[in-house]
Amino acid sequence: MANTQGDSRKMWWLVIALLFITTGLAATNIFLLTRQGDSGETEEVAEVSESGPPIFVDIAPFTVNLQTDGYGNRLLYAGVSLQVGDEATRDFLMQHMPQLRSRLLTLFSGQEAAALISINGKQELVAGVMDLLSEPMAQPQPELAVRNVLFTEFIVQ
Repeated sequence: MANTQGDSRKMWWLVIALLFITTGLAATNIFLLTRQGDSGETEEVAEVSESGPPIFVDIAPFTVNLQTDGYGNRLLYAGVSLQVGDEATRDFLMQHMPQLRSRLLTLFSGQEAAALISINGKQELVAGVMDLLSEPMAQPQPELAVRNVLFTEFIVQ
């Protein structure tokens, strides 16, 4: 019986010691995480609150013939949305939508199906769209704040 009582006491001391150790580790972890997060979080929250909700310009889907390859005629069906930084850019792009669509059709029809199937090909196409948007559509043209090109639909057939 004395042996059981001694084992029981040791077990309780072990449980108490483990409780203190885990509490200390948790407190240290929380302290370090909040200390590191404070400097970055304030700037990020300030940036998000200044920018407001994202603004998108949706462009109707395209169906274009791609460059001919060894497999015959290939088609691209692509839906595109542009994420813009301000209402002025959105309004400008909406006013010049026919010209924008024409430029995009020309860019898309010059692509090869094999390149568009890969992720790198899609990223290169995004870069091509961004380059296309840097070319002026009107004189004088305000600086366009296009943040991102998003494919909402993308089928190569």
